[in-house]
Amino acid sequence: MEYPIKKSDEQWRGDLSDLEYQVLRLAGTERPWTGELLEESRVGIYSCRGCGAELFRSEAKFDSHCGWPSFYEPKAGDAVELIEDRSHGMVRVEVRCAACGCHLGHVFDDAPQTPTGDRFCINSVSLEFSEQ
Repeated sequence: MEYPIKKSDEQWRGDLSDLEYQVLRLAGTERPWTGELLEESRVGIYSCRGCGAELFRSEAKFDSHCGWPSFYEPKAGDAVELIEDRSHGMVRVEVRCAACGCHLGHVFDDAPQTPTGDRFCINSVSLEFSEQ
């Protein structure tokens, strides 16, 4: 997919910390229960750390007890891109920022307690939070 926001690998490395680069550009995962936004409960917007695009709203955040911030839907239908991920011997659905292609996490359909049934399991390091 062609993304509206394009940066060279050198630009990404300059703009992101080592951990941010590992997760956002190389589809890594931060350790569970360590993310700074896991317990965030203020009203606000979660944006892509790579490009600033708005991705999720606090109203859709819920405690899934999985160790990463979880949301039941993105801010808008086109805010994220969903891609089949067959890495690590599993079949999952990867979540990427639709504006820049940065890896955010994965989505699972195992949250029947939510309005959508979905659990967007997102790395804190992939997000920036701004209070409303």
